[in-house]
Amino acid sequence: MIISGFSFVRNAITYDFPLEESLRSLLPLCDEVMVAVGRSEDETLQVVRELGDGDLRIIETEWDDALREGGRVYAQQTDVALAGCTGDWCIYLQADEVLHEDDYDIIRSEIREADANPKVESLLFRYLHFYGSYDYVGVGRQWYRREIRAVRNTGRVISWGDAQGFRQRMPDGSIAQLRARQTEARVFHYGWVKSPDVQQQKQRAAHRYWHDDEWIRENIPEKDWFDYSSAYQLRPYKGTHPAVMRNRIEASHPWADRFDPTRLRPRSFRVKLTDWIEEHTGWRIGEYRNFVEV
Repeated sequence: MIISGFSFVRNAITYDFPLEESLRSLLPLCDEVMVAVGRSEDETLQVVRELGDGDLRIIETEWDDALREGGRVYAQQTDVALAGCTGDWCIYLQADEVLHEDDYDIIRSEIREADANPKVESLLFRYLHFYGSYDYVGVGRQWYRREIRAVRNTGRVISWGDAQGFRQRMPDGSIAQLRARQTEARVFHYGWVKSPDVQQQKQRAAHRYWHDDEWIRENIPEKDWFDYSSAYQLRPYKGTHPAVMRNRIEASHPWADRFDPTRLRPRSFRVKLTDWIEEHTGWRIGEYRNFVEV
């Protein structure tokens, strides 16, 4: 069985994505890794080239900056990378997502078992969303808990929405959800861990793929830093980070040390109630599921 990895990226240096760490966490699991590298204003393409791994394949792309609705350009670029994969199964990471080496055996085992079961079309990984520093993770319904990150490569799988998950195009042209099985593999999501000035730049740039310029002017303040108050609730993270993240985490001081987890947005009564129910029962009311769990 051949396993492919795939990802997409643009301007990773400018917006401080852990691109190298993400790809290095993916390569040990895969026979090949396809990366769609969009034309950038920084040295992103050079960074990917200099990884120097023979199993890594680069697809140079041009982003359509006119696609400014629903993050569709992200899905488009994901589909480009997936189309280059030749594996029986494909593992997907975005440029701010990293796998932990402690989970490699879990991922390999889950893919082997899923490959033997035709009812399983994809695998769900659990998420840890770090916020403000490497010491805190988001808690509650504000953060998605799991998403498809491994798919059976049938040739029908497509990235869905803003590339958070996947669906499949059926022979009759209709779009269907994938049958997915839950695993204990984790995705370490570091998209909300950057110095405040870079995070503010990234927010303004990213929202261009969801909204027009007027919306950005009205909703994204013209300031030089992100105040890290948009989360509702955090908890301290006591576990280990992926080994590939060690140097990046050590270099994050002093800005990470200045993060104040008490400066958060107050939760409404509804959010408090639904988070309480989830904490005590495991049931997330109204949770969005872009898959059929099997």
